[in-house]
Amino acid sequence: MMGIFSALKRVVPKARSSRDAQASGLLGFAGLPAAPIRALGPRLCFVPLMLLLAVPAFAAVGTPEERLPDPAQEARAEAIGRQLRCLVCQNQSIEDSDADLARDLRRVVRERVAAGEDSTRVIDFVHARYGDFVLLRPPVNAVTALLWATPAIALGGGILAILLMRRRIAATPEPAPLTEAERTRLAELDETPRV
Repeated sequence: MMGIFSALKRVVPKARSSRDAQASGLLGFAGLPAAPIRALGPRLCFVPLMLLLAVPAFAAVGTPEERLPDPAQEARAEAIGRQLRCLVCQNQSIEDSDADLARDLRRVVRERVAAGEDSTRVIDFVHARYGDFVLLRPPVNAVTALLWATPAIALGGGILAILLMRRRIAATPEPAPLTEAERTRLAELDETPRV
């Protein structure tokens, strides 16, 4: 890269002042001609913008070979995949994950959907092999009861804490009024000059 700038420096003479630079059409940086760089400006801004807009396309299922030829079956396989947790990433569905295990699970789901199995049988198949953890919405049973009850327990605990604090504040007695001796002493302290 530096070779290009040094070659351009030798080919295009540097202007002596900013007025000479404007007159000769040169930029102040390394003696580069202004017209070609100005012409590239909009294109250079366009490339990162296009790359940024293309990101969602890269987030789709890994390769086109993984997709099912029938769009209805592919949509159903994606809907099933959005209900299954990636066991490696743990907070992503297998559709959103790039992990090898998620890719394998996507393949299994698509094979079963292509074979004509309904959605519940496909989910049950994966659930039987990996347990409740593979489901993004685990079933309510004895094992997952605490998981499902945690929001209600936290809300109840917060309400209980607020009620106990309000009760404690209400139960606090009023301070006793000052005696005559305390009032006299307070008046003396107020009158003493401060240094």
